[in-house]
Amino acid sequence: MGKGGGCVPSKKRFPTEASDRDLPVPGSYVPITTLSGPEDIRRNPVQKNEIQEQQSIKKLKIFIIFYSMYGHVELLARRMKKGVDSIDGVEGVLFRVPETLPKDVLDQMRVPQKSDEVAVISVDELVQADGLLFGFPTRFGSMAAQMKAFFDSTGGLWEGQRLAGVPAGFFVSTGTQGGGQETTAWTAITQLAHHGMLYVPIGYTFGAGMFKMDSIRGGSPYGAGIFSGDGTREPSETELALAEHQGKYMAATVKRFGIGYKGLDLLSQH
Repeated sequence: MGKGGGCVPSKKRFPTEASDRDLPVPGSYVPITTLSGPEDIRRNPVQKNEIQEQQSIKKLKIFIIFYSMYGHVELLARRMKKGVDSIDGVEGVLFRVPETLPKDVLDQMRVPQKSDEVAVISVDELVQADGLLFGFPTRFGSMAAQMKAFFDSTGGLWEGQRLAGVPAGFFVSTGTQGGGQETTAWTAITQLAHHGMLYVPIGYTFGAGMFKMDSIRGGSPYGAGIFSGDGTREPSETELALAEHQGKYMAATVKRFGIGYKGLDLLSQH
């Protein structure tokens, strides 16, 4: 199977489709199961306080930040949010990055106007996330200029290592099968490395869907993906299902880390 040939299971037996059982199991939270009813709670005020504290815990947030010119990446992002939201205690939040092209150029390229349903993110908002998923189309094998410009504007966060320790991943769109489904992620990893973020690829955790050859499918071990063709191709159900799986996988990973140590002031220790 090309570059990944060494990963094919022996005896041509494909892994089973991934399920919630295959995802990382959160280990930082153990619910209280010893109480049988209100009487027990009244007799044990310590456990009552613990229950109230657990109920007040806010959901972990994964920001799904994307640039989508013709809507393909946005379709993946929305399905990815569905996957994130399916994991208890975790919430996906959709954001766009700012557009860098002037309106007259976008009009000439027949780019659809973006709705106000998804907010444009500011750099300072990144520190509020417990996990990050970045989606973008490829341009000659690397990320689109709009996403690169957004990363370039994070210098202040880099200086203070405010994003250090935050889990992050990628998903992409390419026009052709050889257009950069893998190289676009490869070249984007440098952004995470300089920030000290933790890159979270999906590997082959999607199971049999990663090995089937009966249809055209975007995506790779580096993250979900879609082939857009000339811009008119709609995503296949497999491509969308892979995006949803990545959302689940990232949510379970972030949940396992808990709040982590994002933004830890490491620089002050030296």
